[in-house]
Parts: sequence; structure tokens; C-alpha cells
Amino acid sequence: MLAALGLGSLVAQNIQYVKYELANGLKVILHEDHSTPIVAVSVMYHVGSKNEKPQRTGFAHFFEHLLFEGSENIKRGEFDDYINEAGGMNNANTSFDRTYYYEVLPSNQLALGLWLESERMLQAKVEQIGIETQRQVVKEERRQSYENRPYGMLIEETLKRLYRVHPYKSPPIGSMQDLNAAQEADYKQFYKDFYRPDNAILSIAGDIDIEQTKKLIDIYFKDIPRGKGEIQRKFPQEPPITKVSRDTVFDNVQLPAIIYAYHIPAQGTKDFYAVKMLSMLLSQGESSRMQKSLVDQQQKAVFAGSFPFETEDPGASICFAVANLGVDIADLEKSMDAVITDVQTNLIPEDEFQKLQNQVENDFVTANNSVAGIAESLAQYEMYYGDANLINTELERYRKVTREDIRAAAQKYYNHQSRIILHWLPQPAKP
Repeated sequence: MLAALGLGSLVAQNIQYVKYELANGLKVILHEDHSTPIVAVSVMYHVGSKNEKPQRTGFAHFFEHLLFEGSENIKRGEFDDYINEAGGMNNANTSFDRTYYYEVLPSNQLALGLWLESERMLQAKVEQIGIETQRQVVKEERRQSYENRPYGMLIEETLKRLYRVHPYKSPPIGSMQDLNAAQEADYKQFYKDFYRPDNAILSIAGDIDIEQTKKLIDIYFKDIPRGKGEIQRKFPQEPPITKVSRDTVFDNVQLPAIIYAYHIPAQGTKDFYAVKMLSMLLSQGESSRMQKSLVDQQQKAVFAGSFPFETEDPGASICFAVANLGVDIADLEKSMDAVITDVQTNLIPEDEFQKLQNQVENDFVTANNSVAGIAESLAQYEMYYGDANLINTELERYRKVTREDIRAAAQKYYNHQSRIILHWLPQPAKP
């Protein structure tokens, strides 16, 4: 299959890079690729929603917005202007564990990208006018993506039942109450605590000269002072689920849904790769188990899926299905259980396993087929595992997963007796 797609040679490619560290603790990874005259400049900060204080959720995501407001040398609104006028693009994203900023620019604009990211790291504007502007932006994002969207609160409602002690119980968007309560001093402290060179990785990929790039990095980053104080890396671990916990959520939806939530191991562990492939088996593609059984054959669901959260600490996996019109939710639950039980009981056929391996390789190649993707992968592997070279070797970890491993993962982590079950039901009619 890969050969037919023209991907076989890409899977085997060896991505070369140079890695070093500045005196202030900033890790630098450089990948030189002259195939196109563009460069990706990125900075990944080791701070996500799990680093937030109680009653101050949403800070990591808030900063993803706030740090486009400008700096001591960049006026409000000019950050994007510099990128657009140079013919580039930029974006950012936040997870439970890290926050990531990047620009893709013509390679002759490398210095511009470095200057913008150094300004963001050293002297971003964290002040009331920008805070209030972005507070309204984030609140509107929460309303549109979560509160006013059918099933939009699914992840938030599930996580707060799945986690009791670990900060993964709060999604990165944060709560409306905390967004309203946060003060300027809170944001200034968060910036001081986490936006520092010794908590970041500068990853650059594209049409660069390594030695010239090192000189530019020194100009823009070497004098930024190292941060003070230790950053918390160990968090209370969630106790195992020892029984089924059921609950019901009423929402403004037309069709009921059912959600299963499980604890799974942290990313990078041996079992995680089997869990990831199990989830793909259940829901990735038109021929996946849940799609074929629940949607196509039995027509009990209009949509069904399964996705694991890839997290630094032990995480979560969610299975869900939206019932077809007239289907009883209890009947849908039995059919979902039957799909999972089959994987727990029987080895998947060899041809299905080969297809699954092809999907893994295809996804892996797709993630690293651009300079932007390479820059992000290098940073992420270095941040989570201290090994940027996993960009070349992690696929082998997936290839070592056997059919027996997938069955064992289904038995251990998708245990019918150790999970959260939510019935997501339409609001009762009001008199």
C-alpha cells in the first residue's frame, strides 16, 4: 500500500539535524533542507494546562492568544503584519503539556522569525489592554466551540469525571469563571514562571545554513536571562478506576450519545503504542470496526469514534457514538460493548493488521512531510523524551506492536469494569 502511495522511500528517510544548548538553557535544533526556499521557525514551551494553578485554568491557552499582542518593540497588532508583509504565515497551539508557536517564512526572512520569537520570549506585552482584548476572544471561542455547540462540552464533562486529582481534569480552554476572575498580576506571574529560555526549545527547519543560523540565534537569544525557580514536573497520579461509574448529561441535542472513558498509559510507553493502534483499529477510516459495525451494518449510530489523548502523564481515551434516530441508548451501549469485546477476545486478522500498520506509517510520514511538521516533531520528541532522533526511530516502536499486544491492551485498558460511562441525552421537554 505504501509503495502504491509513493511513501515507501519517505518512511525510511533519515532526517538529519544539529542539536545544542545555549548557556541560558535554551535548547536549539536545526534541520537543513534546501528543497524549497522556505524556513519554519518555532519555539515550544514546556507549559500546558496541567501547569495551571487551581481557579486559574485556561492560562496556557490564553497565552497562545495573548503573546500575539506585541512586545516592547512590536506594537499591538503588528506581529501578524510583519509575517504577512514578508509573505509568510504563523500560528500557535496549546495542549495539556506544551504551548507551541511557529512561523513559516521565505528563507531570506529567517532573521525576522528569530527576532519575533525572541521578543515573545523576552519582553512580550502582558498588560491590561491586551488581557481584556484576549479575554473576550477566548470567552467567545469557549462559547462557540464548547457551550453553544452540540456535544461541545463532551470532553470537559468527561475529563472532570475521569480525573479527580491530576490537573488533566481541566481542558486547555479553561473555565469561564476562571477566565473572568484572573487578574493582570496572575498573567504576569505565569509569563515570568514559564516563558523563559530554559523552558523552551527553538526548532528551525528548512532552507538554512547551519553556521549562519547559529550566529543569528546568538544575536537574538543568547542574552535572554535564564528563568528563576524550579518548574513543577511531577504531579499527583490518578488512582485507578476500580468500578464502572455512570452518569447522565442533558444537552441541547437532537440525538442521544454514549461516551466511554478509560485511563491509558503515558505517551512513549510500550503499552501506549498498542493503545494508539487499538484506537485506530476501532475508529480510523471508513473500514474501522466501529464505523462498519455500528454505523454501516447495524445502523445504530450516525457517527462513532475513539481517540486517545497523547499526554506526558498517564492519559485518557474516549470512545463515543451518536445514536441513530429511534435507537435506544441501552441497545447502542450493548453494540458498542460487543465491538470492544471482540477485540479483547479475538486476534485481529493478519490482513487487517497489515492495513493498520500501513495507516500508522502513512500518518507518520504525513506528519513529517513539511519543514513545519519536521520542526514541530523534532521539538516535541526532544521535549517529552529528550531524544529528537525519535523522528527517525519512533516508527519502529509501532512496528514492534503485535496483534497479541493490541488484544492485551484492549483487555487491560478498555476494561468494561473500569471505566466512566456517560449517557448524553436531549434536554427533557419543558412544560
